[in-house]
Amino acid sequence: MLKFDEMYTTQAEAGQSQSQSQTQGASQSQSQSQSQSLGADVRGHYRTYAKWMSRQSADVMKARREEAEMIFRRVGITFAVYGAKDEDGSGTERLIPFDLIPRIIPAREWAGMEKGLVQRVTALNRFIHDVYHDQEIIKAGIVPAEQILNNAQFRPEMMGVDVPNQVYSNISGIDIVRAPNAKGEGEYYVLEDNLRVPSGVSYMLENRKMMMRLFPELFSAHRVAPLAH
Repeated sequence: MLKFDEMYTTQAEAGQSQSQSQTQGASQSQSQSQSQSLGADVRGHYRTYAKWMSRQSADVMKARREEAEMIFRRVGITFAVYGAKDEDGSGTERLIPFDLIPRIIPAREWAGMEKGLVQRVTALNRFIHDVYHDQEIIKAGIVPAEQILNNAQFRPEMMGVDVPNQVYSNISGIDIVRAPNAKGEGEYYVLEDNLRVPSGVSYMLENRKMMMRLFPELFSAHRVAPLAH
């Protein structure tokens, strides 16, 4: 039985071969071993990257990671994690998640995902508009009234207020994961929607800037779509 993997078409069970090293502590020896044993199984759009990765030394990758962490810490690109120990409510500051191994989405997959995301965000904005206007979704019994009217985020003062272009969420953070479907093939799923303060958007932009700083040659070898529009 083979497990789903991101960079490879399949990932062997433990004991059959090294698992794909897409973690932050990936070593070069693991990467080279995988390229040799599973090279034929590298997904098409990862092949150029896999060849580049096989030429990088562990020392170089370690130095790049340390450089990224140093810059993030110096610039102050962090996020707060709140827990029981944070008595003052300030939270614990941590560096933003950053992986030297990029997640590559081919253009054909992104084209389909983009259409779905546009449709989803449009539906979310129409839902919010309905909540503050005719509330047809409540009248139809699709969503119980108490779940909306008793929600802490519901603003009664917004009832009947029209916003420009009926867009309530100008920036939406849609968390997406790629996981195996019933056939064991990779498929994209929405994990959750973030409409209030999608801070993850800033992390995405900073991650892209860092990758361009650390590995400019990768952007010369690939046609990478821009993030800033």
